[in-house]
Amino acid sequence: MMKLSRSLGNVLTRFALNHTAASTQSVQSIHTALSLKCEHHNKEDSAELPADDIQEKRELTEKDRKLILKDRTKVIPVETSIRYLNSSAYKQTYGEQFVWEQYRRNHKGPFPPRQTRKTCIRQGVISTGNPCPICRDEYLVLDHRNIELLKQFISPQTGQVLSYTKTGLCQKKHLQLLVAVERARDYGLLTFDVPYREFDYSEYAQKSQA
Repeated sequence: MMKLSRSLGNVLTRFALNHTAASTQSVQSIHTALSLKCEHHNKEDSAELPADDIQEKRELTEKDRKLILKDRTKVIPVETSIRYLNSSAYKQTYGEQFVWEQYRRNHKGPFPPRQTRKTCIRQGVISTGNPCPICRDEYLVLDHRNIELLKQFISPQTGQVLSYTKTGLCQKKHLQLLVAVERARDYGLLTFDVPYREFDYSEYAQKSQA
């Protein structure tokens, strides 16, 4: 009886081993067939694609597009900026508000720093995720001839240039704004009020001889 049970056990183990080997071979053949079919279909799909579609797939990636949007090496003429302020694209973007009204600074903590960043553009590319109102729109050019843009940064009550803490301009653009406003006033393109001063003319009058 012991011999019969041992022989039956050996037969069963051999059968199980053969069955597992056959199943692994079949699984491997199925996987290889599927991979071959996928490769075959991919080759057929790439062969069926026209040349225009292949060229579109090889076009600029997302990073390249972002770099193009951040590029500021192109010089925009002042005449183009003046026409942009009167266009429908400007009205659709800003509406009836000033270009700096909807801008919010990004800073650490609840209190903003006293000064804004030095510049938003480094080596011809925007180097920050939240550029100032002038740097983010390349068609806003600060020039003494662009009067409509300069008026947005001048207080109607005092006639002085608004502070960068209110407009959010970087230090470089704020300095360009000050220069453009002074030039416009020198050329007579911007009107400004001269403060009235009272003089005591008795100090300058000749005293009568006694």
